[in-house]
Amino acid sequence: MKQSCKTCCQCLQTSSANITSMTEYSNYIDRLLTPNIQEDAVVLDLFAGCGGLSLGFEAAGFRTIGFEMAEAASETYNRNLKGECYNQFLTVGFEYPEAENIDIVIGGPPCQPFSRFGNQMGMEDARDGFPVFIDAVRRLQPRVFLFENVANIIGRHKWYLDLIVRELQDLGYIVEYRVLNAVNYGVPQNRERLICVGHRASFRFPVTDLRKTTVAEAIGDTMLSAEPKDKILTPRQDEYIAVYEKKSHCINPRDLYPNKPARTITCRNLAGATSDMQRVRLEDGRRRRITDREAARLQSFPDWFDFAGNETRRFYQIGNAVPPLLAYKLALQVRQTYHMKQRTAEEIINNLIPQDLFAYAD
Repeated sequence: MKQSCKTCCQCLQTSSANITSMTEYSNYIDRLLTPNIQEDAVVLDLFAGCGGLSLGFEAAGFRTIGFEMAEAASETYNRNLKGECYNQFLTVGFEYPEAENIDIVIGGPPCQPFSRFGNQMGMEDARDGFPVFIDAVRRLQPRVFLFENVANIIGRHKWYLDLIVRELQDLGYIVEYRVLNAVNYGVPQNRERLICVGHRASFRFPVTDLRKTTVAEAIGDTMLSAEPKDKILTPRQDEYIAVYEKKSHCINPRDLYPNKPARTITCRNLAGATSDMQRVRLEDGRRRRITDREAARLQSFPDWFDFAGNETRRFYQIGNAVPPLLAYKLALQVRQTYHMKQRTAEEIINNLIPQDLFAYAD
């Protein structure tokens, strides 16, 4: 009878081939995800966080302007990107700088109202950022807009997504959305997000990759290191995790496996020493929580990207970010749409077909 392997160290060790691949991966994103402004269009990034979405757009050639209420996150944006990020709480009616030059609006309206870990209040939650996003589109009339949100909004909160789509369609846009998994676009992490795009031409979502990037390819140079020592799990933490995994009928420990992509990176499983924490298993069997730089790699941030704030704030920025590699591939498609011949709002409204008939998960 074949034995199931749960924690075999041999299965978890990183091969030299994977370390070579890791070097290729880190060099690839370091080089690819470098701001390279060539387009005349200005991109407005609302609820910009530390700039993961903007980094993808700057690497695709666009100049960005960001707005973010968290001070450490806006500082990170300004350290690394060409565009300026304003540390600002946004409200409906806010007057944006360079409004006459803004041709693309992007952003990640706060998702707590719809998150599985939130209070599920939806539009009644004061943290809901969609009124601000829709107001910006209404007043700026960009050629293209794009927003991302938790995949859960297409589930029990689909009614609210339908309201948002209808509002944007009434402004004269073709609105299309899909749930994309970042792992299908080169990011070494399973991370599902709803991506919604509005335009007045034609848009194609990026083509999925044929292979998936693994944890070892992303962090194979550090994942077997016992440093830093303060991240090594204590015997009591190991016992706590074992109880959790037994109660949840977990077949395999929720460690990071070298030959697979990571599970979803979140603020919760990075910043907190919880039973669900992101962790690696060392060659001697001990386990260690991952560092902020390892988490950044798993989110596809380049090594040169410098995060501001203490470790907790850095973890929150990383956990909340749009993976820059996914953002870059979306930005390339937005760029194609931006340069296409545009239809008028009236033409689109008069020929509107409900887009939810065509929406599907990737």
